[in-house]
Amino acid sequence: MQVYHLTIQENGHSRRFVYEDRDEALTRFADAIAAGLDAKLDEVVRGPAAPKPTERLPEEIVPVRHQGELLGTVSIEKKPGDSLTPTERKLVPDLGSESGLVRRNVALIADLRASRQRLVVAQDDERRKLERNLHDGAEQQLVALAVKLRLAEFLVERDPSATKTMLTDLRTETGEALESLRDLARGIYPPQLADKGLAAALESEARKGSVPTEVRSEGIGRYPPDVESAVYFCALEALNNVAKHAGATRAEVRLAQADGELTFEVSDDGDGFDPAQISYGTGLQAMADRLDAIGGTLKVHSQPGKGAQVTGRVPV
Repeated sequence: MQVYHLTIQENGHSRRFVYEDRDEALTRFADAIAAGLDAKLDEVVRGPAAPKPTERLPEEIVPVRHQGELLGTVSIEKKPGDSLTPTERKLVPDLGSESGLVRRNVALIADLRASRQRLVVAQDDERRKLERNLHDGAEQQLVALAVKLRLAEFLVERDPSATKTMLTDLRTETGEALESLRDLARGIYPPQLADKGLAAALESEARKGSVPTEVRSEGIGRYPPDVESAVYFCALEALNNVAKHAGATRAEVRLAQADGELTFEVSDDGDGFDPAQISYGTGLQAMADRLDAIGGTLKVHSQPGKGAQVTGRVPV
């Protein structure tokens, strides 16, 4: 009697299913492959005269491809002396063709999950950074102001001259604390971006940079806050990379809208690099994830000695 052993590997565990009906075994095997699982189908003769160990057959292998890219293989193993039936020969290539799209979708889902996880980690890091900045900066300044105000209250009648000097110092320190809070607010969502849009906000930041930067805009307007903030912070991250790593003497930011897309490009005249030899760092990966979250894309083009261009596109 012939039976079919289907072995499925999933999450490090192996499961075996036994079927007496060949068509059902092939269907279950196809379902497992389509779900992106590692599966193996063996045909076994069961009975008194049958050998105890499972006999393995030479494999019939069909490549699994999607848009020309090899993603894996599908194979069916038969016992010695048997050959694939016409039905089986037709099923395996069809299965290979159809499972290519499924395997690609499985990979895309895995990439999406990884991207979302990186975004969660990045957001947690930003929250911790904000907490540290508040604690070490503005909070300490406000605590010092409170102590000096109590001291001024104590001295006001005892030493009016010293109190006047202290109040003058307090006015200066209050202004510094207010500026610290404004800097933090700009890091969360810049008022300039909310009030005047991308071009004005990026021009304001470009003037503060260590590398001379020109901002050019063409045909852009106002966009939803998530789009404007994503483009703004990605462009700033690209400019930070120019300042830290490029060895550039100038940079340029271009903003444009055409064919339903908002595009930004940050270019420089620095040292450049070979993208094939250097993978995305944390900053570039965070930029790609931020744009991907709103349906956008990021591309990096560079050559050694010819600067670099970072281009992002967002549907609008």
